[in-house]
Amino acid sequence: MLTEATGVEARGRITPHCLGVWSDDQVPSLRRVTEFIEARGAVPGIQLAHAGVKASRYRPWHPTPNACVPVSDGGWMPVGPTAERFGRDGPVPHQLTADEILSVRESFAAAAARSVEAGFRVVELHFAHGYLGHSFLSPLMNKRRDAYGGPFDHRTSFLLETVRAVRGRIPDDTPLLVRLSCTDWTDGGWTLDDSVELARRLAGAGVDLVDCSSGGATRGAKIPVGPGYQVPLAERIRREGGIATGAVGLITSAEQADAIVRNERADLVLMGRQLLREPSWPLRAWAELRDDGPAPIAEEYAWALAETRRGR
Repeated sequence: MLTEATGVEARGRITPHCLGVWSDDQVPSLRRVTEFIEARGAVPGIQLAHAGVKASRYRPWHPTPNACVPVSDGGWMPVGPTAERFGRDGPVPHQLTADEILSVRESFAAAAARSVEAGFRVVELHFAHGYLGHSFLSPLMNKRRDAYGGPFDHRTSFLLETVRAVRGRIPDDTPLLVRLSCTDWTDGGWTLDDSVELARRLAGAGVDLVDCSSGGATRGAKIPVGPGYQVPLAERIRREGGIATGAVGLITSAEQADAIVRNERADLVLMGRQLLREPSWPLRAWAELRDDGPAPIAEEYAWALAETRRGR
């Protein structure tokens, strides 16, 4: 069970309400969460993130969803590789200096160490969807001309340096995952070929699995959204990148998820929105994929599931 984006800095949160692990003071409360998860037989994991130019936004259910939050309403100045705003709204972000980039790298490493102290047993670095890590990778977002921008080797340096720093601060047996936007779906942007090459380097830096998502660098991308539309990304990176992969995106049925793994298109399936819609989905999948009796679902949920199957 992975948390969603957890800020490694206060200014790295997507919204003012997002979870964070940038302070030692946050560890005791997070430990209560991990102990609760483990007591029920699951494994707690955490997704560490920095929203970069997409930080300081209102929540999706706010009257102005995803709009920038002004300082007067609890917002802050976003930061990024380049002083260019995302889209047309919000302030021009602060362009990180080389020293500030090193500071963010250390923030990821320190957050990873706190996460392990809090009891998380899996760490994922969120380098997708136009957030800070992805914004360094994508030529659409990174216009720097120093050691962190320009050629492929420069644009990937922040990620690889951060991965090595994190790997050095967590136990060797703690799985380290990286979530990538494997393509920008836009001419001139980050490509699947780029992701395959980066995956090879991530494997060499100590990453165990690439969580294969896509998009987020521009609002103009034409994304072929449909059931399992990102699975081919995971399949190719698994085949050519020399690393395990996770498939995500519009995977909603037990049979669909099972087939992805059985057919070796990915090593695991990660789910988000389907579990928000149906928290008991894993139990339903368990029941549908096994033939030795019904899953041990709580009576109240089992009743609702039976009603659903009867079309009520």
